[in-house]
Amino acid sequence: MKFKCLALINFLVLQCLAILGVSKGFDFFYFVQQWPGSYCDSDKFSCCYPTTGKPAADFSIHGLWPNYRNGSYPQNCDPNNPFNESETSDLISSMRRNWPSLSCPSSSGESFWSHEWEKHGTCSESLLDQHSYFQTALTLRQQTNILQSLKSAGIIPDGGSYSVANIKDAIKNGTGYTPWIECNEDSSGNSQLYQVYLCVDSSGSNLIECPVFPKGKCGSEIEFPTF
Repeated sequence: MKFKCLALINFLVLQCLAILGVSKGFDFFYFVQQWPGSYCDSDKFSCCYPTTGKPAADFSIHGLWPNYRNGSYPQNCDPNNPFNESETSDLISSMRRNWPSLSCPSSSGESFWSHEWEKHGTCSESLLDQHSYFQTALTLRQQTNILQSLKSAGIIPDGGSYSVANIKDAIKNGTGYTPWIECNEDSSGNSQLYQVYLCVDSSGSNLIECPVFPKGKCGSEIEFPTF
């Protein structure tokens, strides 16, 4: 009976911490990259190019997200540590190229980066300060050249349909690790390649096999739209 009471107390404490947005640590990161063609060819999103112009036709960073092995995740862990652009001033040009915002209205990216830091980055601040958080994501972007991995397997963004199994195999061959693929639908209701998830250890240094994948699934064949 005593053990059950202690277990219940521990569960309630963790639930309270989660509600309050207090992180007790995390187990790994999801490193998420998105295909801009699928973002812009969807009724779900309003697409506006950044004020700096149309981004390159390449996968760009969506975020670096702390996660737990049970599939849940911490968020908004430190409201007293907002995004401060001056702490990443030497990274801004690289962030604009590799981490652009496609949401409307057009922007230079600061609101997107602020959201990612405050919702996700603050939950890893015990290990990565703001500069290290964004630098880590940029380094991972260079390390995992998703588009090149796909092109090497003959999978190109030409609007054609490709096997999800082949897409996963191509990315695994290129990165060494199994990805998770997220799809969305284009304006005609066709399933298309939207985001690629890879997992990173809690130090942000090494790719790992994912302890758990997000929920959801794609069809067996999906489109890879142009951009």
